[in-house]
Amino acid sequence: MQLQPIEYATLYDRIGAVRLRRLLEDFYARVALNPDIAPLFPEDLSETIDRQEAFMTGFFGGPPLYFERYGHPRLRMRHMRFPIGQTQARAWLACMHAALEASDLEPDLQREVYAALARTAVHMINQPGA
Repeated sequence: MQLQPIEYATLYDRIGAVRLRRLLEDFYARVALNPDIAPLFPEDLSETIDRQEAFMTGFFGGPPLYFERYGHPRLRMRHMRFPIGQTQARAWLACMHAALEASDLEPDLQREVYAALARTAVHMINQPGA
């Protein structure tokens, strides 16, 4: 069996840096308005967006920017100081879902990104009963 070449190997390749940045800017604009999660974030989200962009670049298969700048992501450990229950995880995902739907990403790509982030959101829950 001969494998066919893959035009774009990673999610990051298919999203691209510009579209990822736009997605995150829209996402965090939604986060800032969401009463269930806005209190978990600083008022000025510019550094948060930069860090998330660095993380998602590597998470989606691009250069390991987050690791190079900040070290290992250690997502759960870095987020343990924030109460994250199902309500917060669902709110985070709802903001991402809305940002994805408003983006110019192709529907199949939107679904793939959402699925990857949904697994991560569930992993971040540290208040199981909340």
